[in-house]
Amino acid sequence: MIRRLITRVLLILFPALLLSSCSDDNRAVLIEAESFSEKGGWLVDPQFVEQMGSPYLLAHGLGKPVSDASTSVTLPGSGRYSVWVRTRNWAPGEWEAPGRFVLKVNGKQLKSVLGTEPGWKWQYAGRFSARDSSAMLELSDLTGFDGRCDAIFLSTGRSAPPDESAELALWRKAMRAETDTPETTANFDLVVVGGGIAGCAASIAAAEQGMKVALVHDRPILGGNASSEIRVHTEGITWKSDRILSMLNTVWWPNGSPDSKLDDKKRHAALEKYPGITVFLNWRAYAANTISDSVTSVDARHTSTGERQRFSAPLFIDCTGDGWIGYWAGAEYFYGREDSSQYGENWAEHGELWSPASADNRVMGSSVLWLTADAGEAVDFPEVPWAMEVAGDNVATTGTWKWEYSDNELNQIHDGEAIRDHMLKAIYGSFYNAKKLPENANLRLEWTSYLIGKRESRRLVGDYIYTFADEKTMREFPDAVVMEERDVDVHYQQVLKDTIKPDFLSEALFYKVDHYYIPYRCLYSKNIKNLFMAGRCFSTSHVGLGGPRVMNTTGQMGVAVGFAASLCAKYETSPRGIYDSHIPELKNLIGITD
Repeated sequence: MIRRLITRVLLILFPALLLSSCSDDNRAVLIEAESFSEKGGWLVDPQFVEQMGSPYLLAHGLGKPVSDASTSVTLPGSGRYSVWVRTRNWAPGEWEAPGRFVLKVNGKQLKSVLGTEPGWKWQYAGRFSARDSSAMLELSDLTGFDGRCDAIFLSTGRSAPPDESAELALWRKAMRAETDTPETTANFDLVVVGGGIAGCAASIAAAEQGMKVALVHDRPILGGNASSEIRVHTEGITWKSDRILSMLNTVWWPNGSPDSKLDDKKRHAALEKYPGITVFLNWRAYAANTISDSVTSVDARHTSTGERQRFSAPLFIDCTGDGWIGYWAGAEYFYGREDSSQYGENWAEHGELWSPASADNRVMGSSVLWLTADAGEAVDFPEVPWAMEVAGDNVATTGTWKWEYSDNELNQIHDGEAIRDHMLKAIYGSFYNAKKLPENANLRLEWTSYLIGKRESRRLVGDYIYTFADEKTMREFPDAVVMEERDVDVHYQQVLKDTIKPDFLSEALFYKVDHYYIPYRCLYSKNIKNLFMAGRCFSTSHVGLGGPRVMNTTGQMGVAVGFAASLCAKYETSPRGIYDSHIPELKNLIGITD
């Protein structure tokens, strides 16, 4: 209560302070970098909003400077403006920072080179004189190695904005004159958050039954890990959901292949066929509003414009992978490995590698895929001294599924940027080592994702927790809605085998089993009564996730909850009510015959 009161007082005081700062003697304006009208070669990276406060622009040029981003800014008036840029040096050390860039105002470069200080902070860029009420800003990349710009602050005063995250969030909110409620509200029968295979499948299943569906996705491309931005081909079987999943999944191509772009087109075309589905691309959810034990709405912000919208519905499906909607709503969840005795998940042959004697925070890691191509002539690659502490002596010319990082001290959600950056160092350093060999003279770095492809993070708790015992005994459930045949496949880092380097390559433990089923009770929240989940955030143990975490399987989950949502609407009941009274009808919709 006291904390809430302090927050309200600050929100009242901040606008007053800002109004005074915009007086004739002290004028200021905040520009969010992701809102630049011309982004040039810079990319909008919204992956780490929850940690650092905002999407940002990333100069992901694979060692070649990207083209400038630019935008026109309306100033509060003429005067001498000081400029601060929120940025970071993502690989600090004795070497030059890899992500250096400069800011130009009206074509003139300000004096400071940016991206040189560790940690997200406001770096002073310089000063300029404005004779009228407009200015042209340009971000000019110097290296092509992932420089990042979050925001730019122009002020006739001499004080930088706050750096501390809570204070900065309040300051930003006040600068944007934001209230607690988004500017617009849209009402739907069902809101699906997360446009991976599971979210797309859930949306189609629900729309086919006449529901008005909002599909909210924080990227410009649907598909999640299967999209051309991350490029993991779909695995697993489609079982009874083949009709829907064949519109969404991929043909087989090597992970990292540009052939993934063809499947992007197929997927988007499939969603466009359904008038009941409204797809909101580049909208990132940031809050789930609740009354008692139910979600009433989800708030989302456009990743470039900053526009906000509230999505209201009686039913919600969390397909975010990280379980964000459930987390914000107060749903029970797991993170990490359970001890081997909790669910009897000990595999004696592998001991600690399979399930530890004591619970810990280690999970399967995140991957960053990459590939090279023959340029037909010799091409250079810059020295990357800041990458060698990670890459060591490793030599590589392409990235497979084994390029994966997890650490007991790093959380796959809260430390996502550090994990991604660790993988970039591994890639750049390993490729640099490869370029020293004569046979690789013509190789160029063709593509590297800047998005991390996650395998595991939060797992929301349902009425049933799926385990390895269910897989290996092929347990049959009366409410089984998903079936899979692939091996149980649990990844772990090589460092667990006393391998010191490299720590960014993983191994996998496989347990062969003919088939296994997943019950419907794993696909809705135990304590949030109108929340479904589909994808890797479903209700399972760490080892239980090993088999059904792949996209065709999670797509089956999406189909099941999409149809279940339509039955909730039909019978005016909850997800649990479907288990209590309507499982035969749900199975019939999926196409399961006992």
